[in-house]
Amino acid sequence: MAKLLSPSISITFVEKAASMIERGSRGIVALVLRDASIKGEPEVYTIRDVTGIPAGWSEANKQYVKDCLKGYSTAPLKVIVYVMSATEEAEQLYTDMLSYLETETFQWLAIPTVETDGKTSDIVSWVKTQRENDNMIKAVLPNADAADCEGIINWVSTLSYEETVSSDGNNTTVTVKKYTPEQGTPRIAGILAGTDITISATYAPMKDFSDTSRLNKSERDTAVGAGKLIALWDGEKVKLDRAVTSFVTTTANKGDSFKKIKLVEDMDMIKTDIQSTIQDDYIGKYANSYDNKCLLITAINGYFKTLVSEGVIESGTAEVDIESQRTYLESLGKEVMVNGSTKKPDELSDDEVKVANSGSHVFLKATVVLTDAIEDVSLTINV
Repeated sequence: MAKLLSPSISITFVEKAASMIERGSRGIVALVLRDASIKGEPEVYTIRDVTGIPAGWSEANKQYVKDCLKGYSTAPLKVIVYVMSATEEAEQLYTDMLSYLETETFQWLAIPTVETDGKTSDIVSWVKTQRENDNMIKAVLPNADAADCEGIINWVSTLSYEETVSSDGNNTTVTVKKYTPEQGTPRIAGILAGTDITISATYAPMKDFSDTSRLNKSERDTAVGAGKLIALWDGEKVKLDRAVTSFVTTTANKGDSFKKIKLVEDMDMIKTDIQSTIQDDYIGKYANSYDNKCLLITAINGYFKTLVSEGVIESGTAEVDIESQRTYLESLGKEVMVNGSTKKPDELSDDEVKVANSGSHVFLKATVVLTDAIEDVSLTINV
C-alpha cells in the first residue's frame, strides 16, 4: 500500500511558445534587520506606516523601513520586520530566521546585511527550495550573479542621496552619501511590493536618490541580459531599468517570461490563489466525483474570467488533464470500472478517462494567455 502523505496540490504552469501564465501576489515585504537593541531572542514587528517604527532602533534600520514603505504606485500592504542581534554569529541567527519566515506569508524578502553576513548564497538556496515546495516567495539580493532563478532579483546598483548637514538660513551644507547594493535592497523590495498588478516596475522613478552608478547603453543592455536589476540616470532622475529577475537559462518549460518580474509575479499569484482556494474550499470537503471536479474547474475558470476583466490576462481555461489522469490509472496496474463496465486503462476513451475514479487525486491543467506591460515602443515618424 502506498504511504499516505499530507494532501497536496500540484499546479504546474508550463510556458508554451505563444502562451504563458501570469499574475503576481504583491503587498507584503519581509525585512530582516540586525540591531544593537536586540540582546536576546529576535523580535518581530508588523509595520504599516512610519509611526510603527520603534524609536530604539538604529537610524540606519529606521531608514530601511522607511525606504521599504515608500513603495511605487502604492505602498506595500505591510512590512514584517524580523530584528535579530547585531553581534551574535550569523549562522544560527539565519537558521532561526529562515525557520520563522517559512511560516509567515509574504511575497518579497530583503536583508540589507546579507552580503556583509556572507549569507547571499544561502538565501538563494532557501528561496529556490521554498519555491520548489510551492511557497512562491521572492528575494531582492545584492550581487547574486550566480542565482539564475526567477525568484531572485539580482540588484547590483549603487544609489546616491543628498543629506543636509547644516544650514544657517543663508547657506546650506549638503553631503552626498551612498547606498551599496545590499543597503538598497529594502527600497527595491518596497518598489516591487508596491507595483500595481497591471503594470511593470520598469522605469519606476526613485526621486529620493540623486544619482546612481552610471552605465552607458551597451553596458546597461549587457547587465539586463545577464539578469541584473539596475538603476539608471536619465539626465533628470534615477529610475529602474528593465524590471528583470536573475533567471537567464531558459528551458523547454521555462522561457523568457520567467525573466520579467511582472510576469513572475503574475504566475505566482495565480498559483497561490488557486492553491489557497482548493485548500480552503475543496480538499476534504467534496467526494472526488467527476461532477465535483467540474465544480472545481468552473471555479478556476471563473477566477480566470475575473483576471481577464481586470486586464491581467487575455484568457484562461482549466480542464481535466486527461494525459496525467490516464497515466495515474495505468500506474494502478488494474482494470477500471467506468459507466458500468470494466476496461484496461489503455482501452479507455478520453471521455471515459475524465469520469474514471481517480482516488483522492485530481488532475487538472490550464492554458492562460498573459498580458504584459508596455516596455518596448517603436515609433516611426514620416515627414
